[in-house]
Amino acid sequence: MERLQAYKFELRPDGAQRRLMRRFAGSCRYVYNRALALQQERHERGERRLGLGQLCKELTAWRGERMWLGAAHSQALQQALKDLESAYRNFFEKRAALPRLKKKGRRESFRFPQGTKLDQPNDRIYLPKLGWIRYRNSRAVAGKVCNVTVSFSADRWFVSIQTRREVEQPVPRAASAIGIDVGVARFATMSDGRYLAPLNSFRKHEARLRRGQRALSRKVRFSKNWRKARAHVQRIHARIGNVRRDYLHKATSTICKNHAMVCIEDLQVRNMSRSAAGSVELPGKNVRAKSGLNKSILDQGWFEFRRQLQYKLAWSGGILIAVPPANTSRRCPACGCVSAQNRRRREAFACIECGFEENADVVGAVNILSRGMRLLRDEGQDADDASSGCECTARIACGDTSPARGASAREPPEANLHETPHHAAP
Repeated sequence: MERLQAYKFELRPDGAQRRLMRRFAGSCRYVYNRALALQQERHERGERRLGLGQLCKELTAWRGERMWLGAAHSQALQQALKDLESAYRNFFEKRAALPRLKKKGRRESFRFPQGTKLDQPNDRIYLPKLGWIRYRNSRAVAGKVCNVTVSFSADRWFVSIQTRREVEQPVPRAASAIGIDVGVARFATMSDGRYLAPLNSFRKHEARLRRGQRALSRKVRFSKNWRKARAHVQRIHARIGNVRRDYLHKATSTICKNHAMVCIEDLQVRNMSRSAAGSVELPGKNVRAKSGLNKSILDQGWFEFRRQLQYKLAWSGGILIAVPPANTSRRCPACGCVSAQNRRRREAFACIECGFEENADVVGAVNILSRGMRLLRDEGQDADDASSGCECTARIACGDTSPARGASAREPPEANLHETPHHAAP
């Protein structure tokens, strides 16, 4: 099978190369914005949108008008037009919002589809019109290089190398299945009773970020001190993102190594974290509390957690199943009773029919696993009635916490992996 994989490293350019990269990024931003403005003007006049080939012809004319565009690599400028074409395609397919103009200092990047060379023994890479640039080599790059993207973030330049290679069809080393219920009080609760504590990367750096933003607001805009303060805030944001990604990579790698099938909820994070402020005519309720909840939800990184699980399970031969989230924390895994009264408190589940008691997050994870197994067996049928027939459900209902048959006996090496005691029904 063919595997696409990207490797990201930090570049170590000299002063001249830094200035050239800033010029290249600015040229690509100019081409993107001018092409977007042209498409918007044609839309206002009722004309059809230009294709990629026609935009490339316009690019030739722009390079004649703006001589400084000739300093940038022509293929890097064409890649900016491809990015605009992809943005429009995502908009029409309802995967993203309408393309907007790019601003200076935000997501500065440019891409080379060919012409690059990689010298791994000497930790350097050759980029067209930039020459050889050293980079911090942390691991070997495997496969044929498809394209190279150079990006700027928090006063540092990075290179992302996308490769393609043929690998054997992966076979999962584990044979167990697990359901995962994500939350705020507990980041991820497993159907076997274990859970991962939340990292809360933003909360830990919130006070430091607030002080940096306050200092930035008091500086004269675009002054030297203002630029220093802005760089300081950017470094804090980069620190928050790096800590969160590191935590998610370690958690997802452990889960994918120990399980062949993972079931999660198909959550709509954008809808869950929508503001409750309302409008002037219809103001919202509990706006302050909802704002704090939204901040905690976005601090967990649920979408990135699901994305990493998806591609890591595919690489290891496993499978990821996303199930409908309706009533996963209200359905009793022992008798199937669905009621809001089963969960009167956030952390406690007590069935009003059979008296079964358990941690509410564990119950949700068990129902997610059961629903995923039902989806796998009966694809196309309604998965809402999937709480019966699951071996793990019967074991937990009887108070048995031993590993399921065929499950991996290895414990994840995470220091924040905890055990949840089970309480059988009286």
